[in-house]
Amino acid sequence: MAMHFNENVDNDGEMHDINVTPFIDVMLVLLIIFMVAAPLATVDVKVNLPASSSKPAPRPEKPVYLSVKADNSMFLGDDAVTKENMVNALNAMTQGKKDTTVFFRADKTVNYETMMDVMDTLRQAGYLKIGLVGQEVSHK
Repeated sequence: MAMHFNENVDNDGEMHDINVTPFIDVMLVLLIIFMVAAPLATVDVKVNLPASSSKPAPRPEKPVYLSVKADNSMFLGDDAVTKENMVNALNAMTQGKKDTTVFFRADKTVNYETMMDVMDTLRQAGYLKIGLVGQEVSHK
C-alpha cells in the first residue's frame, strides 16, 4: 500500500495545477480599491437640471381647503364649520364628487389626535384624496 502525495506531478517533476495565489492577491487588491472608491462615487453634488418640457398637472379651479386653527376651530374654505356639519358642507361645496382632492391644513400646535380625527371623518365620508399642506421653507 503506497501513498502518493504528488499526484499532479509528472515524471519530469512539473506540476499541472494552476497556481491561484497570484489571482487571489490581485482580486483582494481590486476589492480594496473598489471599497475605497465606492463611497467617493456617491458624493452629493448640486447640479442645475434642465427644465421639463411636459405640461404640469392641472390644478383645480377652486381648490377645497379644510383648515384647523390652533384653537381647533375648523374652516372649509373661508367658512367656519363644526365636526358635525363638516361633511354636509363639503358635499355641498364639491357637489357630492367624492374624488375631489381636499387640501388639509392644520396649525402646527394642533395635536395629532385632532388631525387624525378630522382625516378619519373625511375618509368615512368617502373623501379618499387628502393632500396635507405644509409651509415651504427655503434652505439657503
